[in-house]
Amino acid sequence: MIAGLADPFDALFRLQRELEGRRTSDWLEQTTSGTGAYPPINVFQQGHDFVAIMELPGVAKGDLEMQAKESTISISGTKAVAYGDKASIHRRERVAGNFNRTITVPVKIDPDRIKAELRDGILAIFIPRAESDKPRAIKIG
Repeated sequence: MIAGLADPFDALFRLQRELEGRRTSDWLEQTTSGTGAYPPINVFQQGHDFVAIMELPGVAKGDLEMQAKESTISISGTKAVAYGDKASIHRRERVAGNFNRTITVPVKIDPDRIKAELRDGILAIFIPRAESDKPRAIKIG
């Protein structure tokens, strides 16, 4: 008995439908997220607040911009890699150029209390949760 072969396009179309379904679903809505691959970023929660750590070796404070609104923080900047005038480049693996990352946290934040520190190529962003968004204890009478 000879088994019939499945149509390879069926598998591709099924994969495409699954990917489109994931992209249009809200499966990432209640988590932290970032877009882009550079710079690498970790986001974690400490108590009610969040902390974001970004690796930015070779980026100066003056080359960074941050904006915050509601539950989103955008970080953009430029990383330059300088070579001497007479340098002949044989291999280029260090990333250079403009970047833009967006962090979304699942709570409202207080943009006026955000603090950021850049030290030794590591950017730490301290993201406080808005007081109006924190849970409140309710006394039952």
